[in-house]
Amino acid sequence: MAGLLTRMMGPKVLHVPSLGKIPAALLANVYVFTNGVKGDGPMGFQPDVFDAVPGDPRYTPLRALNLVTWRNDASARVLGSVEEVKAAAAKRQVTIRRPGIVINMPVLTWPGGQR
Repeated sequence: MAGLLTRMMGPKVLHVPSLGKIPAALLANVYVFTNGVKGDGPMGFQPDVFDAVPGDPRYTPLRALNLVTWRNDASARVLGSVEEVKAAAAKRQVTIRRPGIVINMPVLTWPGGQR
């Protein structure tokens, strides 16, 4: 994952194994798509979906990686919220795999609240 993010972002992203030992209760989630609708996400598909952003009391930049895979590419569509991701999983349209990777992935907010 560090290599993938380095290629995507430019600056070197470090692999820090100790991040994986952080208790799950202290982590937010990021849902990263491994197939489906082409886009600007780190794997070349739709943008990531975050469960907490600045201003949310649960916000933290430390995020558990959740890999979302469409079972059938033909039915893929952009999912814009955690609720939509979970609903698609409940309908067995996508699978969600949590490989135990923690990413330090802050969300920046500019004056006026734009992210």
